[in-house]
Amino acid sequence: MIKDILKRREKLRVELQPSEHLLVEGSVWLPLNVVSNGNSSSSSQAVGVTKIAKSVIAPLAQQHVSVFMLSTYQTDFILVREKDLAAVINTLEEEFNIYRELTVHPVLIPQNQFCVMSLDPDTLPAIATTLIDVLFYSNGPKEGALPSQDLDFIKFFSFSLIDGYVSLVMDTEAQRQFPADLLFTSSSRELWRMVRIGGQPLGFDECGIVAQISQPLADNDISAYYISTFSFDHALVPEEDIVSVTEMLQQHRKEPAC
Repeated sequence: MIKDILKRREKLRVELQPSEHLLVEGSVWLPLNVVSNGNSSSSSQAVGVTKIAKSVIAPLAQQHVSVFMLSTYQTDFILVREKDLAAVINTLEEEFNIYRELTVHPVLIPQNQFCVMSLDPDTLPAIATTLIDVLFYSNGPKEGALPSQDLDFIKFFSFSLIDGYVSLVMDTEAQRQFPADLLFTSSSRELWRMVRIGGQPLGFDECGIVAQISQPLADNDISAYYISTFSFDHALVPEEDIVSVTEMLQQHRKEPAC
């Protein structure tokens, strides 16, 4: 089920003015919360981008609706432009045709191993110093390194605090800086590999970027977390599937667009 969690958006909207230190995308975006079988997002983990690729993401791409995707430890969010909300509701109430991707963006698969984790918000003060260090110091670019260098290992750290729930995505090097007893993940403690989409910043106007990755993953029954950022999109897939994902994406790039 998808529900608009911003019914009172006029009261919650905050105007951010661009500055030399802050880039602000001009549109107002509304979050749609993806809930499995009508359950509250607090009671289960994310549905996963592959579970909603055919029923939600691909149909929106077919209708030229640009989406911003964020998977957290607890749930999945799709952000759509406020001006597209009527089209989104109309599309998701109908039977869908599957979108065939026309524009194929380059992908980068770094060697880092990543963890998708959470923690009790009450323990945030205990890790505040470590969190600041990872966000602003130790996780920064190496001194003297150019942006194009060392792309085999991407510095990526995601911290989300949504409705009282914390979601963390970090590589294993960053994870070692945190107290192990405060972070928790699934019982299998699986590791994830990243697929970064885009050779240059993707912008906000193109539709179908999420579908380019999520559709092939769904067709091959491969689970994924998906995080859209200001410049690039990132899909996290289970480490044991990275070889097949790499081969699948290489084949997808060779196929003629339809």
